[in-house]
Amino acid sequence: MLFTFRSQSSLYYRCLMTGSIINNSNVMSRSRFIMFAAIVMALSVNSFSQTAVCNDNICIAEASGGIVPEGEIFSVVSPVGTASVKLLEQAPRLATLKGKTIAIVGGSFMASVTHPELKRLILSEYPDAKVYVLSEIGSAGVYPGPGIRRRSVEDFQARLRELGVDAVISGNGGCGLCTPKEAGSSIAAEYIGIPSVTIAGPGFADQVRITAANNGVGIARVALYPGAFASHSEKELLENTRNRLWPQIKKALTEPLSESEKVVQGSLAVDPGATVFAGNLDDVNRYFDEMNWGDGLPVVPPTMDRINEFLKYGGLAADTPVATLPIAHRNTLALHVAACGVMAGCPPEYMPVLVALTKALGGAEFRRTLSSTHAWNPYCWLNGPLARQLGIDSGQGEISESANMRIGRFINLALKNLSGYYIKQDRMGTFGYLMPWCLVEDEAACSRIGWSPYHVQQGYGMNDNTVTMASALMWGNNMAPSTEDPKKISELIAWDVTQRCQFALGSGKQYTYRTILLTEPVAGILSCEFGDKSALEDDLIKNARRPLHERTFASYYANPGSRKDGGGFSFSRYEKRIARTENASLTQLPEWYALPEGCAGGDIMTIPVVEPGMTAMLVTGDKARNKVQTMPGGGYSTIKIELPENWDELMREAGYRPLSEFYVL
Repeated sequence: MLFTFRSQSSLYYRCLMTGSIINNSNVMSRSRFIMFAAIVMALSVNSFSQTAVCNDNICIAEASGGIVPEGEIFSVVSPVGTASVKLLEQAPRLATLKGKTIAIVGGSFMASVTHPELKRLILSEYPDAKVYVLSEIGSAGVYPGPGIRRRSVEDFQARLRELGVDAVISGNGGCGLCTPKEAGSSIAAEYIGIPSVTIAGPGFADQVRITAANNGVGIARVALYPGAFASHSEKELLENTRNRLWPQIKKALTEPLSESEKVVQGSLAVDPGATVFAGNLDDVNRYFDEMNWGDGLPVVPPTMDRINEFLKYGGLAADTPVATLPIAHRNTLALHVAACGVMAGCPPEYMPVLVALTKALGGAEFRRTLSSTHAWNPYCWLNGPLARQLGIDSGQGEISESANMRIGRFINLALKNLSGYYIKQDRMGTFGYLMPWCLVEDEAACSRIGWSPYHVQQGYGMNDNTVTMASALMWGNNMAPSTEDPKKISELIAWDVTQRCQFALGSGKQYTYRTILLTEPVAGILSCEFGDKSALEDDLIKNARRPLHERTFASYYANPGSRKDGGGFSFSRYEKRIARTENASLTQLPEWYALPEGCAGGDIMTIPVVEPGMTAMLVTGDKARNKVQTMPGGGYSTIKIELPENWDELMREAGYRPLSEFYVL
């Protein structure tokens, strides 16, 4: 009798049989593979007979006792697309740094201290070398996806060629956003045959390597800094640069490349729809955890029977291309979208929504922040009659309703399997992430108060169906206006907005994308003064202003990048810089900061915090409550949901009312 393997032995025995080298993030070092292979060999001797076979890509072994299959056996497919970027043939490393031209680029995390010291160390040991720094040569920034041209990359490569650069040192990678940026300069150098090394802090070395592999550079050398850059004194930074970074950098640029260093991209090299594993429900969930295809919760096994039901509602063939999604640049087919939908527990009629969500995941403004240590949480909202037809909720408790939660879970699985984001690898949130959530705008409420819903503001028809992907730095902590005066409510929102900036204390960028959730009672009062959402936005642009001193204090002492204090850059000098670069002006003290009658008041220097086009306002939530919730976050990606021509017929057979009954006229 044949049985599927259980526990981790199933994965690693399968690797031995197929020649794959895979781990939780679909890559594994040779040493780890050899170690696990040894474990598997021992397990196979102790627990199983010596015969094993692979049938239809399923590794199974003849049991000698101890493992008994329980329950229905599921044959499942992979939810992961194949990588679209081929690995580059990298140039040899240098024999020596003697007489070479070296570029030290990047400006993140105390580079103002480490980079000049590196230049000094290079010229001390190799006096005939030539060293260029960031101000002289620039940098590439984040390396673009396949087929995308980026001027900064091309200019950087041209400058490297022009100056005859032999090696590139880039750094310092110490956060989820700056690390891909610094790795980008190294990747750009490798593509024109120049050896490179990227400096990174603990926890970010793997992000450098995976970022490089996703962009075709299989071996990315890293010099590891021992600690958090911005938490070290200047003395510690200099000592660590001399004693820890410099020896690693020399070795990285001169030691020959080896195959054992290579990060192998990808997923299982199987045909879409091919069975990759068979087992009972527990086996499948264990296997998906081992492959890091799940999210820690039980998944519904993605069998082809279930997937075909999803494809029917999408009007798509299994091999229909849907998107090539960064950051892993995977070719995602309709089958992969459906597999993630099955795993999330979505009904098959959600398929058109899931396809649109998948396309929205590729939106540049939306995904720009997803690797950050500050943990932008992805979420979405729906507009149009389809949400109402499917019963996706827009009322009290909406994100916690079953229908909405399934869509949120799909996003969580899609980020991993379709886009290639993995915790501790390229989703670097310091304390982790909430499960993504799904909202629905209440278009009937919009109609009652005379405001346009979000998708109509974006140029879609009232009864078009859209999904918008966004990200938030916070959830909850809503505000309850207790007044019928629309001007006072707008002032309250303006005050709330000034407190909901980028990062805690508003220490990040001056202008922030924000989504403002308004219940119908509050929106109704506001509509008496503001004829549409754009009029309210104009009011916020005018009145949502932050005291200059408060903004400076946050950015100086809680800067998300390099430390500002103690570096010879005084607070007063920094305040003058903020005033200049962020358009501070003398204004009346905001109403909420006004002093009591009889006290000396006066004007105050403030900065604006709302930029046109960066605020989305949704009428949604509990109709019985007066609530406003402001969520700062990242940008938006809106996609129209396309329905198959026979949608009404399919939905009628499934017991749904016609879509037209859910139109808002």
